[in-house]
Amino acid sequence: MTDKLPHAQPLVDGDASIEPPALHAPYKSTLLRSPNEALVPIPPTPLECTGPTELPQHLKQSRIEDLTTQHPDAPIGQRIVVSGRVLDERHRPISGALVEIWQANAAGRYAHTQDQWDAPLDPNFTGTGSAVSDEQGQYRFVTIRPGAYPWGNHHNAWRPAHIHFSVFGCAIGARLVTQLYFPDDPLLELDPIANAIPMPYRQRLVARWDAATTEPAWALGYLFDIVLRGHDATPAENA
Repeated sequence: MTDKLPHAQPLVDGDASIEPPALHAPYKSTLLRSPNEALVPIPPTPLECTGPTELPQHLKQSRIEDLTTQHPDAPIGQRIVVSGRVLDERHRPISGALVEIWQANAAGRYAHTQDQWDAPLDPNFTGTGSAVSDEQGQYRFVTIRPGAYPWGNHHNAWRPAHIHFSVFGCAIGARLVTQLYFPDDPLLELDPIANAIPMPYRQRLVARWDAATTEPAWALGYLFDIVLRGHDATPAENA
């Protein structure tokens, strides 16, 4: 494995229609935080397009790729493996990319003081992890499938199971914060956050169950490739 990021070429602009709008009325909090005036484009600086070229040392050493072994006992829930590749806008693998995740536990509750809904905390699950992509752009996490939770956006609103992703690519302009969803989740088509992303691009946020990634009698496996920028980009989250 290498922690060197590839030499960045000029970033390719993607299709703006892929990304969720700042204002999406069904997602109520965007009514308050979306801009009232037209955005002013600012040309990217050379640093935004070409740097940095190497991860800081403390990030290399603080990887948590298995979220099920951070505590004395195993967490409650369905064990899963989530893996995939980090690719640039030309579909070349990005090695040395920092991939971070955070999620709720199997009951749908985050290990965070601001999450106070009536679901149990799991003392054996913190819900945060980090990995660095290898020379083929591959990353891999072992975790548990998160549960759905109510969120108060509208009557009887429940967020579908999801995992938050933050990816630092080969340039500051290739930073992505997004969410992974699971196939065949009935809540997905009702979710205002996911539905802010137009079809068919929304499907880029849905992981694929994969028999080769699934480990017999141990964990279900899901694939989730991430494309940073360009026309095939993975959409950002609207959150």
